[in-house]
Amino acid sequence: MIKQMESFKIPFFLKASIICLGLYALVSALYILQNILVPIIGSIIIAMLLNPLVQFFTRFKMNRILAISISLLLLILIGGGLIGLLASQASRFSSSFPDLALNFRVVLNQSISWLSKNIGISSSQIDLWIDSVKIEMIQFGKSIIAETLLNIGGLLVVLLLIPVYVFLILYYKPLLVTFIHEVFHSNESNAVTEILTATKKIIQSYLIGLIIEAIIVATLNSVGLLIIGIDYALLFGVIGAILNLIPYVGCMIAVALPMLIAFASNSPYSAFLVLALFTLVQMIDNNLIIPNIVASKVQLNALVSIIIVIAGGALWGISGMFLAIPLTAILKVIFDHIPYLKAWGTLLGKPIKIKK
Repeated sequence: MIKQMESFKIPFFLKASIICLGLYALVSALYILQNILVPIIGSIIIAMLLNPLVQFFTRFKMNRILAISISLLLLILIGGGLIGLLASQASRFSSSFPDLALNFRVVLNQSISWLSKNIGISSSQIDLWIDSVKIEMIQFGKSIIAETLLNIGGLLVVLLLIPVYVFLILYYKPLLVTFIHEVFHSNESNAVTEILTATKKIIQSYLIGLIIEAIIVATLNSVGLLIIGIDYALLFGVIGAILNLIPYVGCMIAVALPMLIAFASNSPYSAFLVLALFTLVQMIDNNLIIPNIVASKVQLNALVSIIIVIAGGALWGISGMFLAIPLTAILKVIFDHIPYLKAWGTLLGKPIKIKK
């Protein structure tokens, strides 16, 4: 009887069914628990970024609580300063909405008359189409505003919780590391240490690379928009750099608003210059900045990057898009260090080599 049970093999279709059900349950749990998981995962990544600074302070015999508090305070001051700068620019930008709307209407009427003359479409048909699109956009905008107002309370709670999470994760880091080691067998201790070290180094270097990339791209965007003569160049340059952190998708979203503003306030030719500028910056980013600063830290292939960013957006929204790459990088480190999962690590990209 025992030999018969040992010789019995589960059919492939049954294995595949069990795996699919398990994946479905996992994805469902991740979606249901997103309000809990996203702040915690984001806090863990921020804690990894701040950990070297905390260690720097503790080397000088500074109390660990004080070192964590100073590091966290510096991060809050830098983030608050950036948000304040963007808020002041956005406030000035919002005050110019009436003039922009008037200019946009003038350019739109000129475009309608040109289309009716050269393509043969009557202006009344174009106006009807514009009115229908306008009604749909107003209804869509109302739903977005209502949803945003409902989520503001939750967003404020998350913003207050993240610093607390980061502080506690950094404070209890030795306890958490000890717990992870004790979960696994003693003969797997070396592998666990390698995975933790590799994960920490990759996430830290990747985040630092992203910060450097964002600063360079924001500078190039802002200077280029100033040369073209676009108002609020700093605002659009920084927003473009932040959106550019979303791989393959953010750059397309980032160029839309400054093109629209250029089209309404200056001319269609200025909109074309904005498109050319962002295309040039994207080429510099893809061929110089990313390969030398960012891509060497997390070597995921382009196909996987696009799929996981889209999947992260579908699962957790904008937060999922930002977290998709670092989470996949962590999974790749784990796959590369576990023999029966190495094939999945190979699928994600080239093996990551960490200099000791």
